[in-house]
Amino acid sequence: MTMSDVGVRPVRPGELARVGEITVAAYRASGLLHGDSDYEHQLRDAARRAELAELLAAVDGDDVVLGSVTVARYGSWFAQVAVPGELEFRMLAIDPQHRGRGIGELLTQAVCDRAADLGCHRVVMCVDRSNAPALRLYERMGFRRLPERDWAPVPAVQLLALGREVPR
Repeated sequence: MTMSDVGVRPVRPGELARVGEITVAAYRASGLLHGDSDYEHQLRDAARRAELAELLAAVDGDDVVLGSVTVARYGSWFAQVAVPGELEFRMLAIDPQHRGRGIGELLTQAVCDRAADLGCHRVVMCVDRSNAPALRLYERMGFRRLPERDWAPVPAVQLLALGREVPR
């Protein structure tokens, strides 16, 4: 599979269970589930994410879901750090069997493109400070730290806020 075989589109209803499983598997493989079963349930519940936010999927040439990302507008239930004029993304997850192929970058760029389509001036997100591969990806893509928005949903998890300006 080459990156030219991978596309991004909205998740379809019949794919929600797979998206939930991929999300949990990706967080487990990265060591990002800290015994918080409520968060695991939220990760698995792609149907709720699709209802309250936008859910984008990276798919291969056979239309098989390889990863997904939750896109949340300011003021929506899934937005945590966005302010007016910003689009936020969360729960970017790649099937562990397909990591390292540029799919995370493709999904992140799709979010940035969506922000431009919506007239947003910035894309924001949070990443666990221990997730070095994700931090490298986002920094390489032009995201910069927004330390005033860092936060901890539970004591063991420190989230770093990042943002990237959207060209007008």
